[in-house]
Amino acid sequence: MPEIPLESLLNRPAQERADAARNREKALAAAARLFAEKGVDAVSMDAIAAEAGVGKGTLFRRFGDKSGLAVALLDARERDLQQRVLSGPPPLGPGAPAGDRLAAFVAAYLDYLFGHLDLVRMSETASPGARYRIGAYRFWHRHVAILLARARPDSDADALSHTLLAAMGAEAAGALAAECGRDRAAQAVITLANALTT
Repeated sequence: MPEIPLESLLNRPAQERADAARNREKALAAAARLFAEKGVDAVSMDAIAAEAGVGKGTLFRRFGDKSGLAVALLDARERDLQQRVLSGPPPLGPGAPAGDRLAAFVAAYLDYLFGHLDLVRMSETASPGARYRIGAYRFWHRHVAILLARARPDSDADALSHTLLAAMGAEAAGALAAECGRDRAAQAVITLANALTT
């Protein structure tokens, strides 16, 4: 497996003009407020534009659609988790054995996922393969693959990484949590991760 530095896969905020940044923040704040009040599915782009006080065209040009808004709303949360993976305290950050780091990552990712399930689901299912085109997915995949390769050097870490991350997709994890409860769902995925590193 070629070593790709995780830092090169970080989500980085785009540089933009001050007025564009203000409109972006107004739109994101309005979307977050409306999604929290009414649910993601019940909110239209028209309602978000009106709440934000920006033109609908501005909203569509900047985000494309509601799934683009979901990705933008999740971006800061993903960057926080990425930074904790890169430089936070162990076991999530460096300094712990690979198996412990993997279990810590799975637990942290599932906390993030279940805390924003509707937004993550929208960002992952907006179009076929959307989940795999999101920059954060490439970071998560590389991180998990590196840990699996360290824990089990004889394994196909790239393929196993995709397999484990499939269990942490919003659709799969949401269905499991709905049937078994969030705690059992999280423990099942952590058990799967532990099985991959022993």
